[in-house]
Amino acid sequence: MNQLLAAAAANWVEIVAVAFGLVSVWLSTREQIASWPTAIVNVAIFFVLFWQAKLYADSVLQLVYLSLSVYGWWAWLRGGARHSPLRVSRATPRLWMIGLPAMVLFGLGLGTILARNTDSPAPYLDAMLTSASLLAQWMMTRKILENWIIWIVANLVYVPTFISRGLPITAVQYAVFLLLALMGYAEWKRSWAADQFAHGVATDPPATAASTSA
Repeated sequence: MNQLLAAAAANWVEIVAVAFGLVSVWLSTREQIASWPTAIVNVAIFFVLFWQAKLYADSVLQLVYLSLSVYGWWAWLRGGARHSPLRVSRATPRLWMIGLPAMVLFGLGLGTILARNTDSPAPYLDAMLTSASLLAQWMMTRKILENWIIWIVANLVYVPTFISRGLPITAVQYAVFLLLALMGYAEWKRSWAADQFAHGVATDPPATAASTSA
């Protein structure tokens, strides 16, 4: 009976974490600042859940997410020119040239540490997903459009990973995250195009400017 009660409690905790995560990502697709405080609640809960599931890299990643969420909250409000709110921008070639190799090297290094010091069943996969997620989350704090592309790829891998680790509710969450990432990319691209047009950079008006909510 005690085991059943504990399992039920754990499921409810996971459901609460999933709810905050879904709300946070949906708010991010709309460029709403409230995405950051809801993200803080989400990552705090998942830190505990992932550690219990032996997803050590993902557990530690939640602490990094916590720091990035605090930074993102400030950056979206004051990180633009002259401390103005950030606008959506595009990834530069320099960012890709530095970011992608750094992501791979960090993932390999972290995977080696996990393989030698933990009982993680898939240390390098765990580490590479962690590394990709860090890059994507940092890009999101800076409102760089292509963060959604990295999230799309990562979520495609996360879904079967969580199923194999006995976290079906979390797997469903990440399947929804995949759909939200696709939506976020489309919404942010329209926002970027509208901003470019408003400042006279684009020669043609965007398809719609309805999604330029801040």
